[in-house]
Amino acid sequence: MAVNTYIVDKDGNQIDASTATVPANRDFRGAWVLNGSVISEDLTKAKEIFRDKIREVRKPLLEAKDVELMKALETGSSTTDIASAKDALRDAPAAAAIDAAADIAALKAAWDTDVLGDSPYA
Repeated sequence: MAVNTYIVDKDGNQIDASTATVPANRDFRGAWVLNGSVISEDLTKAKEIFRDKIREVRKPLLEAKDVELMKALETGSSTTDIASAKDALRDAPAAAAIDAAADIAALKAAWDTDVLGDSPYA
């Protein structure tokens, strides 16, 4: 006997999962919305998830910059570049490219590898 798996939306509507059209990847699964038998990504919610990922990735980067800053202060070295890097990390979730993204591909392309390193969405 075959067992069916069902997808239930926030309103309690359910469909057979085998009949659903699902996005190609699960990067923004928390932003999925069900419309009939089609699952799509809510771009506004995906942008929130994207910003949360930036915050997660930048935390250890900021901590490393704090160590660099303390070492520079101890030796009397310039802290200008370190301060600029920290500012860029702090500003990363507010990047204009995130707000300007019109679709999921553009959102993924908004990852600033110069500031944050390799993209988790590559």
